[in-house]
Amino acid sequence: MKKIAIACDHGGYPLKLAVLRHLEKQGYEYEDFGCDSTDSVDYPDYGVPACEAVVSGRCERAILICGTGVGMSMCANKVHGIRAACCSDTFSARMTRLHNDANVLCFGARVVGEGLALDMVDLFLQTEFLGGYHCGRIEKMMKIEK
Repeated sequence: MKKIAIACDHGGYPLKLAVLRHLEKQGYEYEDFGCDSTDSVDYPDYGVPACEAVVSGRCERAILICGTGVGMSMCANKVHGIRAACCSDTFSARMTRLHNDANVLCFGARVVGEGLALDMVDLFLQTEFLGGYHCGRIEKMMKIEK
């Protein structure tokens, strides 16, 4: 797998550090788009560049973390070519890859704990898209951008 893009806002910063340590242990290469502290910032300033790295092909997938995951996912889905899913359970993190070919996982540091977040990261990165009849649905969804 190519690099994983990762970004957060101030609410997600402590959990991002745990995810980075986990990615390193798993042998994933990543590019960290910030932020780098718990000082208040605006999530689009960090989420958008991470998504642009996915769209350009520099990174294969992205993980975005904010307080709830909702703001990052809304922002990410404004970037042409991104299919971001805000997840708070392992079933959704797995199924969004299997059926939706999501390329961005978003979650909230105030919603999920570290253990659940790391489990979702593993499922998101290890699960491949099923393809088949799901491809037509993805094509229809991506046409909406046009």
